[in-house]
Amino acid sequence: MAQMRERGPLIYLIAGEPSGDLLGRRLMNALKSETAGAVRFVGLGGAQMQAEGLDSLFPIDELAVMGLFEVVPHIRRLLRRIDETVADAIAAKPDALVTIDAPAFSLRVSRRLTGRGITLIHYVAPSVWAWKPGRARKIAHFLDHLMALLPFEPPYFETHGLVTSFVGYPAIEEAGRKTDPKGFRKRHGIAAGAPAICALPGSRVGEVRRHAGLFAGTLARLAARHDGLTAIVPTLPSLRALIETVVRDWPVPTIIVNPEEKYDAFAAANVALAASGTVSVELAVAKVPCVVTYRLNWLTALIAGMLLKTKYVSPVNIVLGRPAQPEYLQHRATPASLEQAISAYLGNQDACHAQAADCAEALTQMGLGGEKPSTRAARAILAAIDAGRAGQSPYTAARAGGQRRANPSNRRK
Repeated sequence: MAQMRERGPLIYLIAGEPSGDLLGRRLMNALKSETAGAVRFVGLGGAQMQAEGLDSLFPIDELAVMGLFEVVPHIRRLLRRIDETVADAIAAKPDALVTIDAPAFSLRVSRRLTGRGITLIHYVAPSVWAWKPGRARKIAHFLDHLMALLPFEPPYFETHGLVTSFVGYPAIEEAGRKTDPKGFRKRHGIAAGAPAICALPGSRVGEVRRHAGLFAGTLARLAARHDGLTAIVPTLPSLRALIETVVRDWPVPTIIVNPEEKYDAFAAANVALAASGTVSVELAVAKVPCVVTYRLNWLTALIAGMLLKTKYVSPVNIVLGRPAQPEYLQHRATPASLEQAISAYLGNQDACHAQAADCAEALTQMGLGGEKPSTRAARAILAAIDAGRAGQSPYTAARAGGQRRANPSNRRK
């Protein structure tokens, strides 16, 4: 690996949405540390990755589309962006392409770069255990390495010969972060004993719009039951204007904060209502009792309901196999049901402690207490590049013949 570090590996990164952008920033920082700053980056990323030195090919906001039918109006633009990204990666001639989540975009780019001497790595294993298990075999035909966030994921891919590393859930890197809940409440005029709820309607435009009315109705019912309630909405700069419009209809005082205050906001809150996603794990790390909700386009939800093979959507619940964080999805997501679930935590320390204990169990399985996920991921990437350069990849010969050769050593014991 020393020789590669001296040469300064060039890594093409792709992150297609805010959660991936944060993963990308942490990964870039870890790669700099592991290579003594010799690593170079090109590709796609948001504000977080750009702050680490990435010059993004184009803004990634337009890629943050989720849902089977929600994506339809954007297909032509997405296909054009895939073409641009493939062409840019070919011109850059990187040592590795590292795609971060956003599989609908990322994996299409990766597949088209097969056979060009680029080590192809994907960060955040697709949820094949939840739906479309056949995807594991498909991506095993073109990826060189996969990095998984959840401990039970590697065998799903290893059985098809795809080297898969469990690196841990990135949100656990925030464990132990110093926060200032009293200072946050003082800055924003929230009385010391007043109830406060973190309201997190999503990190995508479509999510915020779908959940706006649901959150408003829930807050109205909560305000009638809990005097002096304040809502706190940590959000991204790219969504702030939309959030400001949405919260005008909310029936409680609402404070909007940027990412730099997010963890202080978590610490200052008594409870959280969150659209399903990475934030539910962030709240678990911050020890904030959380109720998870989500609504999809009705047709997308209908099809997803037929395909899904998991009972839960929160990563904490998936790992545990039980609903430590209460979930209210689709038709169960009503203001009445959410108000009741949230009220069960407000002023009930026993319920709060019980959820925190369950979440701690899940977080340990996700890697808490071990090496940082970003460090594990960085080392896995550098090792995969070294293996490719040394001709030690178990897939080189298989690709030449048009088929992937399974690596028996990676099969589940």
